[in-house]
Amino acid sequence: MEPQFRNSGRTSWIGVSLFLLTMIQAINLQPSLAHTVEISGEVGGTLHIEPNDSPQAGQPNLTWFALTRRGGQPIPLSECNCTLAVYQEPRRQDDSPIQQPRLNATTVEGKSGVPSATVTFPQAGSYELVLQGRPITAGTFTPFELKFSVTVAQ
Repeated sequence: MEPQFRNSGRTSWIGVSLFLLTMIQAINLQPSLAHTVEISGEVGGTLHIEPNDSPQAGQPNLTWFALTRRGGQPIPLSECNCTLAVYQEPRRQDDSPIQQPRLNATTVEGKSGVPSATVTFPQAGSYELVLQGRPITAGTFTPFELKFSVTVAQ
């Protein structure tokens, strides 16, 4: 059973992400929930795609990342030199991304500065989203690379 956190009647996925990251680190397991938590060093991230984590081909999809440091402190875009690359699967190591959308800071579920981008997947199928980041202020967190698999419907 998935834990539910309520915030003004809406499920708070940032709260769930922070909870899951803390639990995963505490018991050293890989998650197996609808929202995949990826971990790179001391940074964890959860991918969310609007609407309802069900991206549609040919439609703009708001894509955002709940990023946290070990211990649960959020990483806003203002503290991260982050880039996003979108690859069509299957891909070879030397393939170029099909998109490199610009990341923007957005407010989601009462949290501001959340890294986000609008991604339009050209067709149904499998994609990999790669989020890379370095701290703007040295030493605040280690550089990271998070890879997320996404299945896009027609």
